[in-house]
Amino acid sequence: MELNAAEILDRITDGFFSLDNEWNFTYVNKEATQLLFRDREDLINKNIWTEFPGAVDLLFYKMYHKAAKEQIAVSFEAYFPPLLAWFDVRAYPSQNGLSVFFKDITAKKQKVLENEQHYKSLFEQHPDAVFSFDLEGNYLSVNAGMEELLGYTSDEYMSLSYAPLVAEEFLEHTNEYFNRAANGITQNYETIAIHKEGHSVPVSVTNIPIIVDNEIVGVYGIAKDLTSQKQAEDILLRQEKLSVVGELSASIAHEIRNPLTSLKGFLQLLKGSFEVIPSYYDIMTDEISRIESITSELLLHAKPQAHNFHQENIQELTNHVVTLLSSQALINNTLITVNSTKIPPINCIGNQIKQVLINLLKNAIEAMPNGGDIKVDLAVTSNKEICIHIADEGYGIPKEFLNKIGLPFYTTKEKGTGLGMMTTTKIIESHGGRMNISSEVGKGTQINVYLPIEPILS
Repeated sequence: MELNAAEILDRITDGFFSLDNEWNFTYVNKEATQLLFRDREDLINKNIWTEFPGAVDLLFYKMYHKAAKEQIAVSFEAYFPPLLAWFDVRAYPSQNGLSVFFKDITAKKQKVLENEQHYKSLFEQHPDAVFSFDLEGNYLSVNAGMEELLGYTSDEYMSLSYAPLVAEEFLEHTNEYFNRAANGITQNYETIAIHKEGHSVPVSVTNIPIIVDNEIVGVYGIAKDLTSQKQAEDILLRQEKLSVVGELSASIAHEIRNPLTSLKGFLQLLKGSFEVIPSYYDIMTDEISRIESITSELLLHAKPQAHNFHQENIQELTNHVVTLLSSQALINNTLITVNSTKIPPINCIGNQIKQVLINLLKNAIEAMPNGGDIKVDLAVTSNKEICIHIADEGYGIPKEFLNKIGLPFYTTKEKGTGLGMMTTTKIIESHGGRMNISSEVGKGTQINVYLPIEPILS
């Protein structure tokens, strides 16, 4: 038995209805009545915009009129609020009106929206900086991690490209990586970004092409702050250098010390046996003592130090050192003042902390040949740490030399060995502490020594 057109349309799984040129329903199939929750008899010969007035301000109205006016087929997806449903719609015009096929895609849309929410959550909640660019390198979106990384707000990023935020010497290579990503090849690289406040931030970056409908429309980026990693690498490198120096120091010190002891002994014997110019002996004795001092410092680096830690009053240690250096300070027309809050005893090796203070204060005095003030401030920075702040008014240290302070045999003094600051650095690190140095040429140097109240021993 042959089926007529109406019977066929009633059996298809899509909703279907037809409209005449006055927008009145001329046919509605069974699936359409179920999707629209209306009986067929209630719709036939009724105007679609009268029966569904909520559709007038929606995409349905615009697209149906487009199909009828231009006599072209249209397809679209649209949400119909009165039914809380999404529909996939195809409309075909004819001289007699419009034929419309539609199906409910609400479940599919909800899944897509859910996936979009997942991606949005991944973007927003990612612990690293995540962002997107257009193909010109202008920011399209950033997450909270990106705001924290470089200090700009989301709105500020929207008026920027990445170029001003990259250190000039790294910009050419960064451009190359971006262009490769914009051409479809994911890139991983390191560069230096510039924080809003002006300081450099080392970052590891991944650039990923954004592809929509097989066309590259932009670039995603993920950036990870490498500051802590770089600092750890610097500390490890410094420790490796110190280890090498320790082995070298042991060899040098032992080779020098034995003949030095013999020379010193015979020099004392000669001094009592001959009547020659006494100043010669004084000069030779001073120089031999200087060599002894250097070998002692070398051995400090060569020999493992016993962890003979005790509770020490840091204020008393500081005052003792200031008293010890008072004569040198007086000769150099230098005034040392100590300010202190209430500080608990710290667990340390007292003599070694004294050595640190002596080295730093002597350097400060020598940095001011025309005299000046040295301020020492003692404070508790947390329940786990104290800070010794030393500020002088000396000639300062050029910026390019600051990161070399504490390296073996590096010194800015004419007759220095560099071993004093190397010793200082090693003592502080062996106590689980750290030292920060800032300086400005012509204005002086400031040193912060942070020591744990209870050291973490390795």
